[in-house]
Amino acid sequence: MGKLRGKIALVTGGATGIGAAITRELAAQGCKIAYHYFRSSPDELARELVALGIESFGVQGDLTREIIVQQVIQQTVQRFGGLDILVNNTGNLIARHHLAEMELDFFQKIMAVNVETMMLVCKHALPHLQQAQGASIVNIASLAGRKGGHAGSLAYSTAKGAALTFTRSLAAEVAKDGIRVNAVAPGLILSTNFHNTHTTDESARYTIEHQIPLGRAGNPADVARAAAYLASEYDGFITGATLDINGGQYMA
Repeated sequence: MGKLRGKIALVTGGATGIGAAITRELAAQGCKIAYHYFRSSPDELARELVALGIESFGVQGDLTREIIVQQVIQQTVQRFGGLDILVNNTGNLIARHHLAEMELDFFQKIMAVNVETMMLVCKHALPHLQQAQGASIVNIASLAGRKGGHAGSLAYSTAKGAALTFTRSLAAEVAKDGIRVNAVAPGLILSTNFHNTHTTDESARYTIEHQIPLGRAGNPADVARAAAYLASEYDGFITGATLDINGGQYMA
């Protein structure tokens, strides 16, 4: 606690669900926060941060478009004067499709939302992170990238597996700049639009009862604390790592 005070953070997909929890956690630890959103409404989060006296602002845009990515980074740096922490949370399963019914356009859309956005944001944030003298990137992956996911999540699981490999490769590439790159891989995290949309109550109950040793689902705050920990170790020795947050459902 306190290590993040005054640090400048950008959280993509940072206005709802896990992203909003990460935004709140980093803010609580003293960061100045730019939270990105696309279709979600950031109004409630914005009021909460203002009431707490947090230096923050929201920036909207479709991160699959490179020009928008550049604008999001530029607005963050212009507002706060730099960038120390980048959290790549943008991503979505969108829909469940098995291979036999999968169209190429759908597969490419999943890759664009989950992998290309992360690459583009990292690319355009990199010059500013290099100037931070000890920056941190945290990529939000998924247990699906470890285990392959549930039925119909082939494309999403592939994308999240790519996110884990991207994390390791980028960590090696930017280590010379003092930038650490790590990932978190959440399992069943309820109280999010993602699982409200894509996970049935029956599936969630079965997973909790039969597959999670701790006997409960996770919540967004579980992921946020882990992301903030990896961010706070900006001068630490952890890089290229994935922190699994799944109650023991998967043990690497």
